[in-house]
Amino acid sequence: MINPIYKPSGKALEYAPLALNIYEGCSHLCTYCFAKKMHDRWKPNEDFADVKPREGIVEATKKQLSSGKFKGKNILLCFSTDPYCDIDTTPTKEIIEAIKNAGANFTVLTKGGMRASRDFSLYEKGDSFGTTLTVRKCSERWEKGAAPVDDRIAAIITARTLGIKTWVSLEPIIIPADALDFIHILHKHVDLWKVGRWNYDSRANQIDWKQTGENVEMVLKMHGCNYYIKDDLRKAMEGNI
Repeated sequence: MINPIYKPSGKALEYAPLALNIYEGCSHLCTYCFAKKMHDRWKPNEDFADVKPREGIVEATKKQLSSGKFKGKNILLCFSTDPYCDIDTTPTKEIIEAIKNAGANFTVLTKGGMRASRDFSLYEKGDSFGTTLTVRKCSERWEKGAAPVDDRIAAIITARTLGIKTWVSLEPIIIPADALDFIHILHKHVDLWKVGRWNYDSRANQIDWKQTGENVEMVLKMHGCNYYIKDDLRKAMEGNI
């Protein structure tokens, strides 16, 4: 491993200019996960849920950060895994500390809920905590190993109470009414909403994405929220796809 910090491409680049994947695999087993689909396609004999730190990840990250070129930059944790899987996530803490020591910032995206609160004391100005919210009830059908939705909501509220900048990824939208509920519930506690449609699943074709996007944007505006609608959903709202 030479350079674990990388520039995302495609749709991922809408979320972060830089990213770092700390682990191999993920214990959350989300049925809509693109990373799991790719893993199962190319490594069918390996269990995606058998999560482990990437070999040498902490030292490789420290070495890359030592160049000084990431000072003032923001690094997202993580895209193809979760920084707070249901395992020992000490490497996450060590990498966050390394990022801060290098004068850089970090953004967390997790479904680990309050497991992430262990590291809330490490956040400074420029850092942010985010969680993914998809379905309000029966989330175990879609995200078997992830923290319960109410636990994720509690983590966002706790972080915001501590003065940490917060954000929510409403992606993928699976049940449009649930996306609206999340905004109603959390609008006072979230600094930024990022909204994206459901992809890579034929069931997503049953959703009226133009109407869904318009409804979500209307509720966000009603509550005075700061938000970003991803390009693929925006195009659907404009009738371009």
